[in-house]
Amino acid sequence: MGLLDTVVSALGSGNGQTSEQAALLPALIEQVKSYPGGIPGLLEQFRTGGLGAVVASWIGSGPNLPVSGDQLQSVLGSDMLGSLAKSSGLDLSSVLGNLSTMLPDLVDKATPNGEADLEKLESLGSSPVLGALAGMFAKR
Repeated sequence: MGLLDTVVSALGSGNGQTSEQAALLPALIEQVKSYPGGIPGLLEQFRTGGLGAVVASWIGSGPNLPVSGDQLQSVLGSDMLGSLAKSSGLDLSSVLGNLSTMLPDLVDKATPNGEADLEKLESLGSSPVLGALAGMFAKR
């Protein structure tokens, strides 16, 4: 099941975290698409930040290693996280908590066979269902 499918299927359960993820996902996709070097550039930032083994697990075919909010804050920086918070309508703590869940899956889905697939990422970002979900659950 893809990340968008997971978000859509869980919405019916009234899961608050899933609602936050629906608001954060479009902002996250836009940030990744505009990140210098795209997905490969972002992954290199994680490697440079000491999370090479974590990123390798996201790209590889095995289970994804977890990433903490503190690790994300260290690697992504306050500018990117602030932009994600503003775009999604979530506070920084919620952004970090949700990113720690979402980012490994997003990278995993966007790197089939160990290579970045920008087309797959862009198609996820342009989903009309995703746009509707973001509008319904954004805290603006």
